[in-house]
Amino acid sequence: MAIDKVLIFASSQTHSFLSECLGKKSLDPTFAENAQHARELIHSQPYDLIIWDTAFSDISPLKTAKEENPHTLIILLTDINLVPLALEGMRLGAFTYLFKPLTREIFETALEKAHEHAALIQENHFLRREISSLPETRKYKIIAESAVMKKILSDVEKIAQSSASVFISGESGAGKEVIAQAIHSMSQRASSPFIKVNCAAIPETLIESEFFGHEKGAFTGAINKRVGRFELADKGTLLLDEISEVPLTVQPKLLRAVQEQEFERVGSIKTQRVDVRLISTSNRNMKEAVEEKLFREDLYYRLNVVPIHLAPLRERQEDILPLASYFLERLCDENRKPRKTLSPGAQKKLLNHPWPGNIRELANAIERAVVMHNQTELSETDMLLEEQYCIKPITATPAITLEELEKRHILEMLATQGYNKGKTAELLGISVRTLRNKLNLYSSSR
Repeated sequence: MAIDKVLIFASSQTHSFLSECLGKKSLDPTFAENAQHARELIHSQPYDLIIWDTAFSDISPLKTAKEENPHTLIILLTDINLVPLALEGMRLGAFTYLFKPLTREIFETALEKAHEHAALIQENHFLRREISSLPETRKYKIIAESAVMKKILSDVEKIAQSSASVFISGESGAGKEVIAQAIHSMSQRASSPFIKVNCAAIPETLIESEFFGHEKGAFTGAINKRVGRFELADKGTLLLDEISEVPLTVQPKLLRAVQEQEFERVGSIKTQRVDVRLISTSNRNMKEAVEEKLFREDLYYRLNVVPIHLAPLRERQEDILPLASYFLERLCDENRKPRKTLSPGAQKKLLNHPWPGNIRELANAIERAVVMHNQTELSETDMLLEEQYCIKPITATPAITLEELEKRHILEMLATQGYNKGKTAELLGISVRTLRNKLNLYSSSR
């Protein structure tokens, strides 16, 4: 629910009417006894909605309310002879005004509009924060020339029409997020939010708050109430990227949210109910994670109602050159370069590369060539593929344990990648969090 805390400053007769209407929406409003009490309440905490009767001519506390919490919605109640005061309230930032005497239908319609407006504000705030945290935003077109990808696209069209939870597996960079976006775009939820959360990128101590939100003061640093991503995705789709990285301590609450579509914000006892379609992704073998007691079996089966496995790019060679042509055209336009083509030698080099970074690596290789070379035809030598991506085989000796062998391999890969944990984790096929945990273990064992 977008609106939670409500403050009312009106006559006692209006109080009872509003209490009844709001109670049916599971809202428990706070009532101000007088203007001074209203000021104290506004200063004490932020309110999602304030209902204010202009019969109490002092509306200056409304200015304070908007200054302290710009997202607060204000509904003014007014008489026909107090319209100038209502218009002054609108200039202070009120959402709307309603004439007295109120009817249930008019008030409930205004309340529903306020809910929709609050939800839109929260969603836009989240999306702006997400976009500002990214160096760039791109939408990759789905290229499907290989038989395996054509089958997946056919399945996606069927899957999109249901509300079943989807689990997309595959190597990093194989296009899992693009398939998730396609499912949402083809579904009946396409006009509602598509919210993403990278479970591997959120600290363990904050992931519950990220999922479900928190109340002001719920923990150190929680200076304001925050709506979680489940609420932001209400009526839409929630993508849980790298779901295998969710800590075991959070998984029971996540299971309930997936199964019952309800939860409580951190620091609250009030149950929030949502209607969310879940899509999860992972580059891990989830059955192994379940067997190793790293992931709850019941949660996995709740998320894995409809499985989709994306084959790595090296196993669908028919898609390599069409993808390269698509990236070449798009990246030339983005970088304001003349359109370019690939020579036969360049095409052969792309086809022979193992692509451990999959589609993401291919896009990077094409962009590097576009930026660095001005000729209209890119040659084999222009395609600078990072050969260090091809991992050298490790020779074991009877004197070394498997754990030590893994440690040496990880540390060697980290060094070859300039100690870039993100790139190293991607090449190893593990999450950054898993890599970080292993490195911490190595440090503590010295």
